[in-house]
Amino acid sequence: MPTPHNTGKIEDFAKTVLMPGDPLRAKFIAETFLTDPVLVNNVRGVQGYTGTWKGVPVTVMASGMGMPSIGIYSWELFNFYEVENIIRIGSAGALQDDVKLREIVAGQAACTNSNYARNFGLGEASTFAPIADYTLLSTAVEAAKEHGVTMRVGNLLSSDTFYLPEGCAKNDQWKQMGVLAIEMESAALYTNAAYAGKRALCICTISDHIYRPEDNLSAEDRQNSFTAMMEIALDTAVKMAALG
Repeated sequence: MPTPHNTGKIEDFAKTVLMPGDPLRAKFIAETFLTDPVLVNNVRGVQGYTGTWKGVPVTVMASGMGMPSIGIYSWELFNFYEVENIIRIGSAGALQDDVKLREIVAGQAACTNSNYARNFGLGEASTFAPIADYTLLSTAVEAAKEHGVTMRVGNLLSSDTFYLPEGCAKNDQWKQMGVLAIEMESAALYTNAAYAGKRALCICTISDHIYRPEDNLSAEDRQNSFTAMMEIALDTAVKMAALG
């Protein structure tokens, strides 16, 4: 230690890391929820804090946007910092008509238009299916129920592109196949976790609807108002610590 993207030491990081994309969201979570949070990394402004929640050490650290970015930070945490669990807590754009603004969804698996997994030597004709860790997923569903939240579980689309020349019509087939929502990180996170033999999960709050442009939260709302998702992820970290 350190790595090119992290100045912390192994002991600075908890076994479970919550990973929002936005560094300001990481700061908000640390200052709002954690007891005695300490800034353990700030390379390139990608803030990481470690504190406690209900007496259990938890780290919250930003991932940046997109699969290359979360690919770097999650790889280093899994392989160099002895982190066991990473829970991405982000925003997603809904695809299905019945998925509502501010609803919380969990990615049981991550479809993708990315070639990220091709770099793992599986062969050009092979397709790797990035999936969440079942223990982490089921624990998060249990935590959500304790908060009175019925968390939708299903497929996410992890996309390399935010803007498309074709507009939302490009997503029609993903919608037809039952994919709940689009985000930009989970496939790389799940792939890194599989390679490292670690656990990963993506939980997202719906911030907009791909087919209803009027359903769209502000940047400030995305940064500061996803508190139900944040508490579910924090309680999941506590439950995972109890499992040993």
